[in-house]
Amino acid sequence: MDSTPVPSGTIRPFQVSVPQAALDDLDERLARTRWPDELPDTGWEYGVPVGYLRDLAEYWRTGYDWRAHEARLNEFPQFLTEIDGARVHFLHVTSPEPDAVPLIMTHGWPGSVLEFLHVIGPLTDPRAHGGDRADAFHVVVPSIPGFGFSGPTRETHWDYRRVARAWAELMERLGYRRYLAQGGDFGSGISRELGLVAPDRLIGIHLNSPPTFPAGDPSGLDDLDRERLDSWTRHQQETSGYVAVQSTRPQTLAYALHDSPVGQLAWIVEKFKEWTDSVGTPETAVDRDHMLTNVTLYWLTGTAGSSARLYKESARVWGAAEESQVPTGMAVFPHDVTLPVRAFAERLDRIVHWTEMDRGGHFAAMEEPDLLTADIRAFARALKETSR
Repeated sequence: MDSTPVPSGTIRPFQVSVPQAALDDLDERLARTRWPDELPDTGWEYGVPVGYLRDLAEYWRTGYDWRAHEARLNEFPQFLTEIDGARVHFLHVTSPEPDAVPLIMTHGWPGSVLEFLHVIGPLTDPRAHGGDRADAFHVVVPSIPGFGFSGPTRETHWDYRRVARAWAELMERLGYRRYLAQGGDFGSGISRELGLVAPDRLIGIHLNSPPTFPAGDPSGLDDLDRERLDSWTRHQQETSGYVAVQSTRPQTLAYALHDSPVGQLAWIVEKFKEWTDSVGTPETAVDRDHMLTNVTLYWLTGTAGSSARLYKESARVWGAAEESQVPTGMAVFPHDVTLPVRAFAERLDRIVHWTEMDRGGHFAAMEEPDLLTADIRAFARALKETSR
């Protein structure tokens, strides 16, 4: 993999090229996995079942082809730059339509730029995908510092606010003066913060998961908002252990995930099971190879620890959201791990677009790329209409 330093302020092309020795090492480690015991008949209640994970790890070792997915990623123009001392990897796919709107899309954890591979084509070239040329975007998809080919970070205080400032600089370097931002998970918080960092640059912000914690007076909420507030509480009590670890002791966790590919696999796959519109196994919601490519990217880049640090750094500023006046749209996928409380969102954000989907979960671009693409287009069209 290319670890050549990038001169400050410059942008240079990048291609993924993983050394074969790294893939051979992964194969050997998977073959030597030391498997734990488990309680009988507990399913997923105690975590990822051994039987399921053994089958998935064996497929990862003998059936999955990283080279095919590496080649697929290399079909997209990729670049490296340095911003605020951090290496930043990004995809930059320009539209054939000259009047396309710039759009920066940001992933979260445990995601990556790979989340967006199925939406880039329809967004940049809608006519080639049965759409209207007026819905075209120039798409920029950066890897958050500490994640994938942007990692690892080399200093503290890379929280989501600093990432947003870096994205403002990235779009400036690319020559985009006005643009849209889109994201889910941490990408949601980063996109919203970008509207606070550079409000005169943002045309609008489209989100597919809550960017802030529900806070405020719960009186007056309708039944749906009360139900979603209760879901936040259940998440904190039952499924947020990863947050507690990654926001307090990410370095301790890193030893296990950095040394054991099956440990890394289990840590991520559990989220694809719990946070998606899945039945039984995560593959019912997300393609198995697509999910494994995401896991493999974390493994090959050694960014389990540095990606987890985003939680620790950002925990210092959680709960201090400022009001935003940038037009904001929300696409709500019903099987997300947490769902937005609309009344609270409207207290902080200028909500102008709200879509309740009938299916899909947390990894919207992977689970329901057509629904997400259609909603981004609808949001952008509505903004154009109101600006006339």
